[in-house]
Amino acid sequence: MKQRNMTSIYLRYQNKILMLYREGSRVANHLWISSAGGHMENEELNDAQSCILRELEEELHLKVEDLVNFQMKYVTLRYTNDEIRVIYYFFAEVADLVEIVSNGGKLQWFSLEEINDLPMPITAKKMLEHYIAVGQFDSQLYAGIMKNQDMTVSPLL
Repeated sequence: MKQRNMTSIYLRYQNKILMLYREGSRVANHLWISSAGGHMENEELNDAQSCILRELEEELHLKVEDLVNFQMKYVTLRYTNDEIRVIYYFFAEVADLVEIVSNGGKLQWFSLEEINDLPMPITAKKMLEHYIAVGQFDSQLYAGIMKNQDMTVSPLL
């Protein structure tokens, strides 16, 4: 059984989250996903933050200095397609609503009320449901375990 390690970051501005419409990916095709993210390189396997900062710069041309309240909020596990997927989800705010461009697809801001109606990977959908209801209001790090179509979420700290 293989393991796939990934990182993902959701950028916020006030009551909106920046989402990316992804086409042509074998993992997430014709779906809305986080602002940026990707697979960990071998040297990043024990450092999710280094991975997401690399992805942020590669995909959105942003650095951590461009962000406010940058933090890892969720670590999720899901068994699918004969592999265990481990995803480290980060959240951050952009200080000003500046134009952000991506080389990975179409970016669009959505209000928190619109997010749950978007087609997206099930793990991201369940994590965002928890984030909107609970996680956005604290600095807690959460663990989420997917089983079938449900996610069990617990505080890690």
